[in-house]
Amino acid sequence: MKVVISAAGTGGHINPGIAIANKIKEKEPNSEIIFVGTNRGLENDLVPRAGYKLKHIEAYGLKKDISLKNISNIMKTISSIKDAKKILEDFKPDIVIGTGGYICGPVFRAANKLKIPTILHESNAYPGIAVKMFSKKADEILIGFNETKEYLSNAKKVVLTGTPTKIKKVELSSKRKQQILSELGIRNLLPIVLIFGGSQGAQTINKAVEDLVIKKLNKDYQIIWATGPKQFDLIKEDLEKRNLNIGAFTNVKMVPYIYNMEEMMNIADLMVCRSGAMTITEVAIVEKPAIFIPLPSMSANRQEDNARVLEKLGAAKIILNNELNSEVLSNEINNIITDEDLLFEMGEKAGQIAPHNVEEKIYNEIKNLLSK
Repeated sequence: MKVVISAAGTGGHINPGIAIANKIKEKEPNSEIIFVGTNRGLENDLVPRAGYKLKHIEAYGLKKDISLKNISNIMKTISSIKDAKKILEDFKPDIVIGTGGYICGPVFRAANKLKIPTILHESNAYPGIAVKMFSKKADEILIGFNETKEYLSNAKKVVLTGTPTKIKKVELSSKRKQQILSELGIRNLLPIVLIFGGSQGAQTINKAVEDLVIKKLNKDYQIIWATGPKQFDLIKEDLEKRNLNIGAFTNVKMVPYIYNMEEMMNIADLMVCRSGAMTITEVAIVEKPAIFIPLPSMSANRQEDNARVLEKLGAAKIILNNELNSEVLSNEINNIITDEDLLFEMGEKAGQIAPHNVEEKIYNEIKNLLSK
């Protein structure tokens, strides 16, 4: 099988694409798979690291404001259709798969022109612009939430599969856990809070955590804190201006990005994070309690809607972005992390919505489409 996967920008789009690619390679080792992205996003790190080739086009997301830059970006995105068409003509894929985001626009437009079968995957409960734009023309749309169907009434075929992820629930040996903690420079004596703001980081979360550790509010727990690559140096610089060194803080390990996220999620006792669809899925899979800080949106509160699903189950707490500060975060963490029974109960409830055999279902849909 020859496959093109369009995925760009953030891990929320890229990692599901990689998970789909990995399943295809597992089933058909001789498959040829390439990704199409831009030269700006996280795909330039994650895709090669996963062992796949990445082709570039110059595409941009649509913005509501009218400016010369926005108009220029729209023209570049339209122009990139011919570049996407050239990639598809040269590679001659059996199918084109998109995991949402602006990159799908030019790639799917090119695929439609060349009459190549297409599948879109939408992780969020409310579909994004690209998925709605191509809902009529895509041969099939796979969704992570059942609620998404009501927004895709014009689609040819919609199938609930869940959201693909590389994360699985695993029982780490005590030796491996100790090795991970030793490498991070933290101990096995206190509960572990894993904090991250998505693949790019989250400035609001980072600010609250920075203040929290400066005030030494984490005496009863340890923090593994992924800041996002772009913000890592900014936080270090800010601390240095205050004559502080992050390496000297007790019970804290700050890193730009976590590559072994599966292990980190499985050793954590509590997670503090955004509530993108993939993160919701991963929290449910590893059966961990969470404090969600949804990314606010002017158009649709996708992340808050996602977070409410687990909150209603009693598996998560929510702090709205505009209400977040170090004291609020510290209080919420302490309310959960000091109660072992509550940690267990919340994690167990999270597992109730964990999807099963997602990648297998997606692979079967791909094979069924190609057999027609």
